[in-house]
Amino acid sequence: MVDPGAARPLFDQLRGQLINAIRDGRLPAGARLPTVRGLAAQLGLAINTVARAYRQLEAAGIVETRGRFGTFVARADPADGAMAAAASAYVTAARSLAWTRPRRCVTSRAPSADALLSAPAHHLERDRDRDGRLGQRAG
Repeated sequence: MVDPGAARPLFDQLRGQLINAIRDGRLPAGARLPTVRGLAAQLGLAINTVARAYRQLEAAGIVETRGRFGTFVARADPADGAMAAAASAYVTAARSLAWTRPRRCVTSRAPSADALLSAPAHHLERDRDRDGRLGQRAG
């Protein structure tokens, strides 16, 4: 299960393998993990190595220690909670910006009288078509 000759520390290898087993479903939510002493004896590791892996998993919310009852796989994946929190923050930010759906703009081919009066003369010249009519671009 762990490779003493690997570059990664033994506790880190064990932690990674437990995370993979939980994510793959080999260790389902609520499953009881072996005791620190029991797992250390099974793997031929020091008790402190297994304890360190368990402490890091607990700190990350992946496992829960229930006092004298033991260590269990957490009911919820902490990554799911982080994604839900991020989605909630996104929705809150979007609502605070008062985003609305863009309105569809429907215009006629000819400019309105207000547009003609407010447009500078050089814009009007640009908008003349081949026949000299305003409001239609040459095509």
